Amino acid sequence: MGRGRKPTSRAGGGIQAERCASQVRQLLGLDGAEPFLDISARVGRLGLLAFSFDLGPDAADAASILLARGGIAIVNGHLRVGRRRLALAHALGHYLFADEYTVDWRIAEQDDDNAWETRLDRFARAVLLPAAGLHRTWAELRERGDDLRTAVVRAASAFRVDMSTLARRLWELGQVDQNEAHRIRSVRTTRTDIVEFDLLVHEELAAPSLARQYEESVLRLYRGETVSLARAIDLLFETWDEEELPTLPPLPESAIWKFVS
Repeated sequence: MGRGRKPTSRAGGGIQAERCASQVRQLLGLDGAEPFLDISARVGRLGLLAFSFDLGPDAADAASILLARGGIAIVNGHLRVGRRRLALAHALGHYLFADEYTVDWRIAEQDDDNAWETRLDRFARAVLLPAAGLHRTWAELRERGDDLRTAVVRAASAFRVDMSTLARRLWELGQVDQNEAHRIRSVRTTRTDIVEFDLLVHEELAAPSLARQYEESVLRLYRGETVSLARAIDLLFETWDEEELPTLPPLPESAIWKFVS
């Protein structure tokens, strides 16, 4: 979005947050049911550049800033993958609703339905766990006889969310009661689950990771000799080695006159 463009109206209650999430999924090229995969690349198409760095257990979950064009989101890579994805979805809400600068300390831990952060939490869950898709997946898993634990492990893997986010979403959609939601929050996916259920493990936003569009920009600067090799490595936060950068063609002998004339 960015300055100079009309900000998106802030989501109201839960229903409005759901509607906004549905509209944003359409902008991202997602239908009303499929999982939101490759989150960093997709939000980049809307102008939000996502970075992940291990900021430690006592740091904020995420931070975002609105620029003249686009925005930047920093996710705490110390979080587990499901929480990293939730943090970026929450930051996407701040970006699209034109919040200038935010630091999010503990996402999804507020219960005041009228609080702006709580409404953004609902938006983030709805973006990651679309109602139609979760209803269908949950019904299929339970109808085939999966017990509660097996069903949530499979569902969490399919949508790449953490158990707390899945439990809250299932509860707010009326798929489980409070007791079941509490049980779901205590579930942990094990290595045995990964093998026996043939789950795919995806480490999205594993620290350190840089927005692809940002990396492409640094490469253009390096190829155009606007920045040196050392400066390019610095701009890439030392996530690249020197030999991974492209080899530049040698300068013609006549190029020396550009520096001495």
